[in-house]
Amino acid sequence: MDLAYEVTYHQLEEQNWWFASRRDMVFDIVKHLKLPSTAPILEIGCSGGPLLLALRAAGYKHLKGIDVSEKGITLAQERGLTDVAVMDGAHLDFPDASFDLVIASDVLEHIEDEAQALREWRRVLRPGGRLLVFVPAHQYLWSRHDEVNHHFRRYSAKSLRTAITKASLRVERLAFWNFTLFFPTAMVRLMQRVLPKPEGPVTGDLVPLPPLANTGLLRLIKAENRLLRVLNFPVGVSVFALAQKAE
Repeated sequence: MDLAYEVTYHQLEEQNWWFASRRDMVFDIVKHLKLPSTAPILEIGCSGGPLLLALRAAGYKHLKGIDVSEKGITLAQERGLTDVAVMDGAHLDFPDASFDLVIASDVLEHIEDEAQALREWRRVLRPGGRLLVFVPAHQYLWSRHDEVNHHFRRYSAKSLRTAITKASLRVERLAFWNFTLFFPTAMVRLMQRVLPKPEGPVTGDLVPLPPLANTGLLRLIKAENRLLRVLNFPVGVSVFALAQKAE
């Protein structure tokens, strides 16, 4: 991502409603996997480490994190995470069968060779291990936000399933996330296509919000997260998959 945007990203990732509600969803999925506290877990794209800190606080003892951002890894280390490193998510410096769980939230769309990345993620999973992936949904939602984040693609449910299946992983759950804000998001992004582009540098959607608005959105999406335990939504701003490596 662009340098200026990266600075904003790290400033907001702990409290911003988007990051916090997605982290809540990831944490809920991990919790329901009922992994032992000793299970080795890798987060690809850990940034400043807020998810790793939450997992550590929940009792998980063997956590590793990687990110391509030196600033992100430095921030994670400053927050007390020692087992984090700068590393390319498509070329992992870990032995085969190292982890029971690999988490990659909004990472795959940044990697041009998605097949290479998924092969690597499968390689470092133990037999029976799981991969949890979140990606932005629907190519027709492509916007300046994707450009400033240096995305290569957005995903349909079908394209994500196909990519994961081709990597010899079995999809256990596939669902859309952030249904509540899908329609306003779609309206804004479709309008951006017909309106004149603003002058100046390209910016994304990540901006600070007033505390009341941020809290309201966070509560709204957290409520949706609870519903996702028992149902799937037909559309969403993101799509996620939980997949397993054969034993």
